[in-house]
Order: sequence, then structure tokens, then C-alpha cells
Amino acid sequence: MAEITAAAVKALREKTDLPMMECKKALTEAGGDEQKAIQILKEMFKKVQEKRADNVTAEGRIFLAIRPDGSEAALVEIQCESAPVATGEVLQNFGQAMVDHLLNGPGAADPAALLSQKVAGAAQSFQEQYEDIVNKIREKIVVNRIVRIAGPVGGYVHHDYKTGVLFIAAGTPKNDEILRDVAMHIAALNPVVTFPEQLDAALVEAERSRLRADALASGKKENMVDKIVDGQMKRWFGEQSVLVMQPFAKDDKKAVGDALAECGLQAVSYLRWKVGGSA
Repeated sequence: MAEITAAAVKALREKTDLPMMECKKALTEAGGDEQKAIQILKEMFKKVQEKRADNVTAEGRIFLAIRPDGSEAALVEIQCESAPVATGEVLQNFGQAMVDHLLNGPGAADPAALLSQKVAGAAQSFQEQYEDIVNKIREKIVVNRIVRIAGPVGGYVHHDYKTGVLFIAAGTPKNDEILRDVAMHIAALNPVVTFPEQLDAALVEAERSRLRADALASGKKENMVDKIVDGQMKRWFGEQSVLVMQPFAKDDKKAVGDALAECGLQAVSYLRWKVGGSA
């Protein structure tokens, strides 16, 4: 049996960043062959993955990449088990590299496709990097969602990295800040739909009928009732979390839709991700 020296163990530790005892065990199993030992250590990823397969990934981080002109943007969500891993440098660097490549590379239909890719000049694919990270951290990590969207688009990730928004518009913005401002508004106020017509039609009609009946009962003239109800419905739509009707967080004297119109834009849609959720 080959002698496993402390120097050999240290050298393997420096290359793999794995615990000394595991490096020594791998070298022993490999008969002192460093390359074989590295392969043995890589195979440990599968064991870690299987052992932690049922663990809950309630923590995580959302990553954003956006072109300076707002013409395109991407989000990546990575879930993990603990807050220290979610906020740690290893996951931060890995996730940001993934979302930057998603934006600037060939694109990907799903997380598996993105993981299979490699940044030009990199020694490892994202999948290989991912396996090394799981091996080192010994925690379940999941690349949960990815998306790349054409603009005009504004993006925002909240300071806790658990809420991420992409807001998609149409038109040519007169104000470079408006797209991000609306994305921040969406993160903070959590609208449920973009436009009034996306609400349940029966719910809208019931409210309109109620308001009309109240106006008539209060003695309002018939020819004024519809105008009064239209004004009340605008306020109600805002209360029902319709994005374009909500008072704009940056200037609550105007609705989001009006603020966009002033800047030459119209709302199209949005994505609002929460770590571990679907909205």
C-alpha cells in the first residue's frame, strides 16, 4: 500500500477545498494516485445529493442580469437549505455567473440546459461547478427557475435577494429610470394582475352594479351615474391590486399606467418571483 504523506493530503486539499480527512481517505482508496483521488471525491457528489434529496430548500437567492439599455434581461433562482449558504460568496458568484451567461450566451429553455453550458474559456461547465459546490458545502442546492425576456424591460432584486421582478413594457422610454421604478413598485406592492380586464369578469360586474345602485340610491342623476361609477371603479381597481391602476409608489398622486404614459410607455406584463414560490 502506497504511503499517504501529509504533503500529498495537503496538496489534494488545496485543489479540491474538501476536508483533510476525506482527502486522505480518497488518496488511500486511490493508492496515492492524485487524479484517481480527485475522481473519487467528485463521485461523492451523488452520495451527498441522494442523502439530502428530501431536505427542504426554503432559503435561496434570485439573480438578475439586464442590458444597460433595458433591451433584455434575465433572472435565475437558486434554492438552498440555509441562510448562510444563500448569502455566501460561493453561491453569489455561481448564481451571478449563471444569470450573466443566460443573458449573454445562447440562451436556455430550462435550468438543466443552462447547467450543461460553459462560459467561453472556463475550465468547467456550470454542472461541474455545481457538483463541486454541493461537494464542498454538503447542502441541497437547486437551480429552480430561469427566464430571459426581451424588452423594454426593467429589473429589480430586493436587498434580501428573495424577491425579483422583471417588468415588460412597450414603447420608447423617455425616462431611463421608469422601468426600474415600476419593477421596484411591483416588488413592494405585489399587484395581482397587470390590467383590469384580467380580473374575474363576474367580480368586476358585481362591483360596478353595487356602485351604480349606491349612486342611484343617493339621489344622483341618471345621466351622471356612469361617470361617477367609472371614477369609483378606477379607485377600486387600484385597491384590487391592478398594476396600471395602483397609485405609483414613487408618486402616489398618479397611477402606474399614467406615469408610464408620461414616459412614452405602456405596460405589457411582469414577473414577480419569491424564493421558493411561483409569484
